[in-house]
Parts: sequence; structure tokens; C-alpha cells
Amino acid sequence: MKFLTIFLLLTLNICLIYGQNYKQIDFKKQTFELHNVTGEVINFEGKKVLKIERDLESFPFDEKNLEATVDDRHYARLININDFENGTIEVKMYSQLQNPAPYPGIAGFIGVYFRITEDDSEWESIYVRPKVGRINNQFARNHAVQYFSYPSYKFQTLRDSFPAGSFEGSAPVALNEWITMRIEINGETAEMFINDMKHSSFIVNKMLGKNQKGYVGLYVDIGTIGYFRDLKVTKRALRIKKDKEGKVDGI
Repeated sequence: MKFLTIFLLLTLNICLIYGQNYKQIDFKKQTFELHNVTGEVINFEGKKVLKIERDLESFPFDEKNLEATVDDRHYARLININDFENGTIEVKMYSQLQNPAPYPGIAGFIGVYFRITEDDSEWESIYVRPKVGRINNQFARNHAVQYFSYPSYKFQTLRDSFPAGSFEGSAPVALNEWITMRIEINGETAEMFINDMKHSSFIVNKMLGKNQKGYVGLYVDIGTIGYFRDLKVTKRALRIKKDKEGKVDGI
């Protein structure tokens, strides 16, 4: 009987973790599954948009334990594509701060998850902190863009374990305005382009995650009201880059 009870409890926990019935929202020709976020389709500045905010009831935030309670399973999953590996993710997004602020350090956290596993156990991400994108302080600007790899390399672990600036950078972003983010993913590398800039603002030379393909998601974190539209996901075969001598450069 004891072993049966343990088995039933383990089964229940697995069902709770992996068998949740997430709310779904249809937005134009795409369907999104809400993972620990609230969402609705609204009219905003004359256009239909997907509005997303982090659900603090389903995924509580702990100011004293940031590493464990941010950059986590709170996002809207695009369920139309489940095998994205290499290619382009482009989306228009607009970030506002909640008022009153639930936490003094809010910065308009908004961005994209990709290569997400079915069970939310691994993914890659690039997001921005628009509040500091144009601030009159270079140190703060250098934290306007963040890469992280869940679960082993969240933002604080990256700051503690790698040279400064290895996985963060600057970008011309700001609150309360539309930003077009385009991410080019190719093997271990990812490049982020903002608006109509010809050259990338941010490069991840070697991503740290092990999972190679999966879902794409729209991310917001604590204190952010995020508006998204025109999400485009284009899959593409791996491109082998070569140096000037025609040798593969390791990317």
C-alpha cells in the first residue's frame, strides 16, 4: 500500500507539471497557449494586438530570490510550430510598466523564447529591458539586451560565471514605443536586429542550451505590460559560414 501511495503521488505530480490545460488564444491565424501569463486580444493604437502580462498567482515572484523566480515559465507559446531550430523570428512589441509597480527593479522585460521543449524544461531566449535602452548611463545601457538559456544559465548565473558583457549588450530600445525585434538563429549562434537597422545590435556567439528544436514563445516578466503583433517565424536549414580562405569558421 505504501508503494502504491508513492506511485499515485508521483503520477499526480507529473500530471500537474506536464498535463496542464493551458488557456489558448487565437490571434489572426496563430494560436497561443498561455503559460503563467494572462492574455487577451485588444485594440491598441488602432491595431489588433496580443496583450500579455505575467500571472503572479500561478507563478509567484520573490524579490529576495530573483534567480529562481524570473526568466522562467511565463510566456505565450505559439503552438502552430513545434520544431523550430534555425531561421528567423521577427515580432513587433511594445512595453509598458505596470502602475503601481510590483517591484522597484522593473524595466519593461519583453522578448522571445525559442527551441522550447514540450515540457518547458529547456529553451533559449533573447529579451530587452527597454527602460535602460536610452538612459544617460553607459553601464546601464549595457544591460538593455539579455540572452539566457533555461534552466542552467539564467541572467545572474551568466553574470557570475562569465566575463562582463558576454551575454548582455546595448540596443536602441525604449518604453512606450513599438520595437521590431528580429532574431536570426543559426546553429549555436543568434543575432538580434532592432527596427530597420542593417547590422545586428547583439550577437550570441555560442548559445548554451542543449535542446536543438522546439516551440517559439512571447515573453514578459515582472511589472511588464507587453503588446505583440506581426509575429513571423521562418524556418531555414543550417547555414555553414566560411572565412575568407573558404574554411569553415566553426559556426
